[in-house]
Amino acid sequence: MGRELVLNLLEKGARVAAVDLNEATLNETKELAGGNAQRLSLHVLNITDNEAVARLPEEVAAIHGPADGLINNAGIIQPFVRLRNLNFDVAEKVMDVNFFGTLYMVKAFLATLRSRPEAHIVNVSSMGGFLPVPGQCVYGASKAAVKILTEGLYAGLMDTNVKVSIVFPGAIATNITKNSGVDIPVSANMDAASSKFNPMPAVDAAKEIIDGIEKDKVRIMVGKDAKFLNLLYRISPGYATRFISKKMKSLLPD
Repeated sequence: MGRELVLNLLEKGARVAAVDLNEATLNETKELAGGNAQRLSLHVLNITDNEAVARLPEEVAAIHGPADGLINNAGIIQPFVRLRNLNFDVAEKVMDVNFFGTLYMVKAFLATLRSRPEAHIVNVSSMGGFLPVPGQCVYGASKAAVKILTEGLYAGLMDTNVKVSIVFPGAIATNITKNSGVDIPVSANMDAASSKFNPMPAVDAAKEIIDGIEKDKVRIMVGKDAKFLNLLYRISPGYATRFISKKMKSLLPD
């Protein structure tokens, strides 16, 4: 989905600094950008390295000028296991990437964004950030933390030049399982796909996100499943939890 966001923004004429831990993936994105690649810079970076992240705004500014927008899309899931079977090192990695990586990026770019005539921060959460998903307890906790962080940012910046949006993707056809280094069925997580929902193509998800940003939406629900489950959870959290648990139960080992 991050790649499609980059390509979409380039098509709209933006200058884009793409950040990824995987250099090969970045180079693939550059190839796909074609003639638009002249407005694209590649930055190999581990977003859990706070010192490296702190240097990024200056590196970006040297190429493109001060940043006007920040989209935090990076994220990983956990193995599809019950909490009692999840190792602490795995839980810490999920929190480091999903929450602290987002926090580091926001903190690094915030001063630059505050100095711009108009700017936007976009953080990608998950359906798992508002609805508990069996086998993804810590992943959901990390994305719920991103949700509250972003809502706090919105409250703190509403009277400034910086707009803030939180994105809740539903089932999106991405490589999150492979990129997370976990061996689970693609259908076993809320951000890749599920056997009960048809996953939205990443290119369509990116279009919905960019459209929401252009409209200054605070909450951007991506996909019919995200919209449906958000409504269901707001009406009856208990029923919604039982509903998704029943749908996902067969995928969760005892």
